[in-house]
Amino acid sequence: MLWVKAFHIIFMVTWFAGLFYLPRLFVYHAMSEDEISNERFKIMERKLFYGIMTPGALITVILGVWMLVEYAWSAYQHSHWLAIKLILVGVIIVYHIYCGKLLIDFRNDRNRHSHVFYRWLNEFPVLLLIAIIILASVKPF
Repeated sequence: MLWVKAFHIIFMVTWFAGLFYLPRLFVYHAMSEDEISNERFKIMERKLFYGIMTPGALITVILGVWMLVEYAWSAYQHSHWLAIKLILVGVIIVYHIYCGKLLIDFRNDRNRHSHVFYRWLNEFPVLLLIAIIILASVKPF
């Protein structure tokens, strides 16, 4: 089970690296004014989302469910930290899907937000990551 946990953490780091970087690309994309830059950002965003973030998210969730079924659910099913952590994981999955929607908007030249919006959006996964790690490590409840 330690190997499963290790790979869960590895793919979670991969996923979150993408969650941190994609909104930063959106910042620069929203500021771009020439067609060459616009097309370059579309390629970078697509490759990051579909080639790194989504596989990282899927493998993270699969390994997390595996650990939940094999160990954590029986050991921690009455612990509030696990329920809160799983809710936050659900929130980060929704955030991931929302980033995919924004990616599609950029791809179709339908972006409606300023670079400032994306700067703020970029901070959201940081807060979730901090909360999730504290809950999983400290198990405060």
